[in-house]
Amino acid sequence: MLNKLEKLESRYQELEKLLSSPEVLSDRDKSNKLAKELSDLKEPVSLFREQKRISKEIQELELVSGEKHDKEFLELAKLELEDLRLKLKDIEGKIKEAFTEKDKDAGRDIIVEIRQGTGGDEAGLFAADLYRMYSKYAASKGWLMELMSAATNESGGFKEVSFGVKGKDAYSRLKFESGVHRVQRVPTTEAQGRIHTSTATVAVLVEPEEVDLVIEPNDLRIDTYRSSGPGGQHMQKTDSAVRITHIPSGVVVACQDERSQLKNKNKAMRVLRAKLLDAKREAESKRLSKERKSQIGSGDRSEKIRTYNFPDRRVTDHRINFTTHQLESILEGEFDEISDALIKAEKEARQKAQNE
Repeated sequence: MLNKLEKLESRYQELEKLLSSPEVLSDRDKSNKLAKELSDLKEPVSLFREQKRISKEIQELELVSGEKHDKEFLELAKLELEDLRLKLKDIEGKIKEAFTEKDKDAGRDIIVEIRQGTGGDEAGLFAADLYRMYSKYAASKGWLMELMSAATNESGGFKEVSFGVKGKDAYSRLKFESGVHRVQRVPTTEAQGRIHTSTATVAVLVEPEEVDLVIEPNDLRIDTYRSSGPGGQHMQKTDSAVRITHIPSGVVVACQDERSQLKNKNKAMRVLRAKLLDAKREAESKRLSKERKSQIGSGDRSEKIRTYNFPDRRVTDHRINFTTHQLESILEGEFDEISDALIKAEKEARQKAQNE
């Protein structure tokens, strides 16, 4: 551990020098990459320096205490040593925590996809409720949301909707949302007042970087077609909608929300890349049993992860047996209670997996 910390401190000092060099300052991409690395190292390096400072104080105080025999001084020194040792123990615990395996995707941008499940139009309305919930949560966190594509049903709900999210901790707080969400409530169309159960499926996909995967142009079939615009003077006059098919996997992505064909194509490619990376990682994680031990739930899209019960104003996350009766607040985007509980459970699971 000591050797590792010394190497991190050395790298931190190297990065500080590099970031002030004209060569790096003139290269924006390189500068951003090194600045991120420096930011990631700041916490463990600061803790290591604090550990060294306190250890040195303890050594000096122990040395002085061995040379003096004044009773009052020795009593004060004893109290100070006890305090310093407690601080040192606390710092060492924080260092250990800093080295606990972290999610390699923390800090990445994401694409969230919501699809209506069982329950017909009511499922579409529930999908719209989830979209609104995530939108409000993103706004409260200062994250940037970007609509990628959407398909509505006759009731005004969503058959499916995809959107990008950028911002600090967006992935860390939303990554647990993948899976089946279930709602129990009386639909507005239900005359008898009976409670119906409907579902919507959420997928949280990491936006790939160039190094994550390579897509061969020959593996793509790109079709354009007339967008189903709002009509009237805003009716689409050109074939601006884009459908991209990844031939080897059969994955199909369509986008028609922009009036520009190029913008629709770029958005569709972003969603396609995210889906292909997600499929690749899912296949890899199934082979890594130790990694899956530290996950909250199986990560399977078909896994029922949460129930929203309107009669009891209850939200239950089945993976961690967490229940809250703040249904209305949660649907209004006050989501930290659930995300905090999930983050805590994942942290405990990772620590347990490391100790096994």
